[in-house]
Amino acid sequence: MPPKPKFTKEEIVAAALELVSKKGIEALTARELGARLGSSARPIFTVFNSMEEVQGEVRSAALKRFEGYAEKAMHYTPVFKQVGMQMILFAMEEPKLYQLVYMSENAGATNFEGIVERLGDVAQLCVDVIQRDYSLSEKDAKALFEHVWIYTFGIGALCATGMCRFSQEEIIQMLGQDFMAMLFYAKSGRMNMPTPVPKMEK
Repeated sequence: MPPKPKFTKEEIVAAALELVSKKGIEALTARELGARLGSSARPIFTVFNSMEEVQGEVRSAALKRFEGYAEKAMHYTPVFKQVGMQMILFAMEEPKLYQLVYMSENAGATNFEGIVERLGDVAQLCVDVIQRDYSLSEKDAKALFEHVWIYTFGIGALCATGMCRFSQEEIIQMLGQDFMAMLFYAKSGRMNMPTPVPKMEK
């Protein structure tokens, strides 16, 4: 008869999430996690088969924590801009979790679509809101989301790594300017047109 788990799956994931939140994913070892639980590493493996499995659960929990930030944007207008604001706030308040969710290696993601799949329901929500609020086709809404998300991701990465610190007013201005520029581009019908490559003079 297998030993009765000393900790539940939820307790282990919660402890692992807080460990990663403070020290980063590199600190998530069996020994460190066991110490955080006030135990040896042995009880972890009565619930999980490997630390890779724990890491996967922590990534999902970190994304869920971000989704808690994103849900706050539903009470504001425009929703999409507020999602961007919440994403950057998440980067500032939870830099290690931001790095885990958005900056760790995306195995198997060879294009932007592959990355979007790792973002969960938030990505599709943003596309739906853009399409509804700005009367764009689904194709143009996805393209606009892609461009603005990359810009927003860059600001978040600068904040999460401590390279830059922006005020709320600066973030609002940056996101607003970028979004309006891309919206104008989408409305012009040029969003999905191939960009001409300039010829190099010989």
